[in-house]
Amino acid sequence: MLILMRGDATPEQIALVEATVARMGFRAQAMPGQQRVAIGVVGNDRRLDDTPLRGLDGVHEIVHVSAPYKQVSREWRKTPTIVKLDNGTEIGGDALVVMAGPCAVESREQLFATADYVRAAGATVLRGGAYKPRTSPYAFQGLGEEGLQLLAEARQRTGLAIVTEAIDIESAHACAEVADILQVGARNMQNFALLRAIGRIGKPVLLKRGPSATIKEWLLAAEYLLAEGNAQVMLCERGIRSFDDATRNVMDVTAIPLVQSLSHLPVVADPSHATGVRALVPAVARASVAAGAHAIIVETHPEPRRALSDGPQALTEADFRAMMAQLQAVAGALGRPLASL
Repeated sequence: MLILMRGDATPEQIALVEATVARMGFRAQAMPGQQRVAIGVVGNDRRLDDTPLRGLDGVHEIVHVSAPYKQVSREWRKTPTIVKLDNGTEIGGDALVVMAGPCAVESREQLFATADYVRAAGATVLRGGAYKPRTSPYAFQGLGEEGLQLLAEARQRTGLAIVTEAIDIESAHACAEVADILQVGARNMQNFALLRAIGRIGKPVLLKRGPSATIKEWLLAAEYLLAEGNAQVMLCERGIRSFDDATRNVMDVTAIPLVQSLSHLPVVADPSHATGVRALVPAVARASVAAGAHAIIVETHPEPRRALSDGPQALTEADFRAMMAQLQAVAGALGRPLASL
């Protein structure tokens, strides 16, 4: 439920509404706007009886939010959320943001080489996994804290913001010491304890869609983060599981404009995990930009054949530079600039 106050509502009238919501057993969340204050009612999972609120002075209108994901929905917030990073990058506006880097941090030489060329090509965010959840327990699991230290050094070297994945509550706190964006991987999309913990940390979050998740389930997972007070959330479409094994997943390009119609949160596309095939990544990235993605996150590696994780889908430096020129052209055709540092 949203309680829209009159433009001339006094602080005392707003406080009375908040107190009334508290007496009803829910939490009031004031959201000041340019013309009026809106008060969101948090903690209900069904339609509320608004009788105690309708007669209060200063109340202009009461809107019942029909979506099960309340704070994530456009009914709750009409204006788009803009996620702002310390290096000046803004995700959710007109500019197309590119996040790029290796699947896993392997060494200082590998990471720094990648960071240098993605920065030179126009990316503003460096991705790299310090902790890697792998299907096989025998596969490379990441460098852990050493990887985080290398990411911190790469940021100091290049000015790129850092996005890295937290795989559990312990690693979430470790990653938060370094990362500008905490990534919740597809496998953890419905790890509700982890979502609550990351929501309380308060860092910007990149929430990947689970391989078999519906749009509703994905948005409800985001609701866990916002319910903990963290509104700096981005939704990442990375492909969904299919019966066809020709590609790693099936990129749901339709999800990009659909989610934008349902939610105020920025939408990011991950063509690397969607396809799993290096040659297909640029085409799917172009399609994602054309569909309206606010940002693209891709994997690139100086020597993909020697990568310890996801080498077949990692772009070479030349491939990445070529793709960046293509994305700039597609974005430009839509009147969108490429974000830069």
